[in-house]
Amino acid sequence: MIVAGEASGDMHGAGLVKAMQELQADLEFSGIGGKELTAAGVHMLYDASRLAVVGVTEVFSHLGDILAARKALIKQMREVKPALLILIDYPDFNLLLAKKAEKLGIPVFYYISPQVWAWRSGRVKKIGRLTRRVGVILPFEKEFYAARGVAVDFVGHPLVDTVKTGRSRDEFLNSHHIPVTPQTKIIGILPGSRSKEIRSLLPDFLRAAWLLAENTTDDFVFLLPRASTISQTLLAENGLSEFQNKINIHTISENRYDLMAACDAVVTASGTVTLELAILGTPAVTTYRVSPRTYRLGRMLIRHIKFFSLVNLIADREIIPELLQDEVTPEHIADHLKAMLTDIDYRKNLLHGLAEVTDKLGAPGCSKRAAKIALECMR
Repeated sequence: MIVAGEASGDMHGAGLVKAMQELQADLEFSGIGGKELTAAGVHMLYDASRLAVVGVTEVFSHLGDILAARKALIKQMREVKPALLILIDYPDFNLLLAKKAEKLGIPVFYYISPQVWAWRSGRVKKIGRLTRRVGVILPFEKEFYAARGVAVDFVGHPLVDTVKTGRSRDEFLNSHHIPVTPQTKIIGILPGSRSKEIRSLLPDFLRAAWLLAENTTDDFVFLLPRASTISQTLLAENGLSEFQNKINIHTISENRYDLMAACDAVVTASGTVTLELAILGTPAVTTYRVSPRTYRLGRMLIRHIKFFSLVNLIADREIIPELLQDEVTPEHIADHLKAMLTDIDYRKNLLHGLAEVTDKLGAPGCSKRAAKIALECMR
């Protein structure tokens, strides 16, 4: 049984399922996930999209789905008694399942553990007590768990296997009919894949792009990837209609990694995307902005973390610039992007830091290493 409550977990879980089936062809899977796990042959007991919520009020509004999904999984555990329960992140939901699995004598492998190093670190003891093994994908997580007596394995990061380009920069630009010269600077504008992020960040990202183009003599092309979850109307309402005639900007809804690799620099929302950019070797300034109330609560709960981007957390120093809350202004964004394009030494050190972080993510083959651990847990 495998449980992934969010899109990234669905994708990484599918890689694990395929790797396990390559090692043992007769395996059958059931659980919760999305389209990727379904395509990998997992029998779905509940649709994960009905569980993907953020915030206390949204949890209450989805409580019926959450309880129904838990009931379906427990029923399957009692009736079928799977040889292994694989949990992917999603801690508040998954730790309740782990406790039930323990009572039923079902071993648990926690693959892609929760970020307990950031907040609510007391959950480490519970994870160690309820699981047979923990697989972690960030290098510093192994030391964190091991120091607390938990059986842990660093399996590498699955993005090392999945973040790949299909075409060269010239091929990508030609395929989208984007003419450039050798002097053209290409800037990526990556405000995220959630409507809340678009509303919060895109207007400032676009104004920063305009400032950059207005205050330098360089020729700029701006690339804006549109996630499948975001409508063109939402982009237009949050600045695109205002700036599309002021700057040379192209909205593209496919070839995301090719787009990111084609850029000389990027401004992005915080998240896993910063690791994707590091693997592709693309300099970035990352931003994080939430409501004042959420920010104050976060500062109370997370006091010991020096950085919010995964790139800087892995390096344990600032590789890419971070703009937090009120620091997220068009002027600050434009200044950082300009420095990445014009300061040769700064850019060289930044690229060296991105390569260093990519090395720390481990060698390719994350899913295969995790699959071997999963099969050992079963036996």
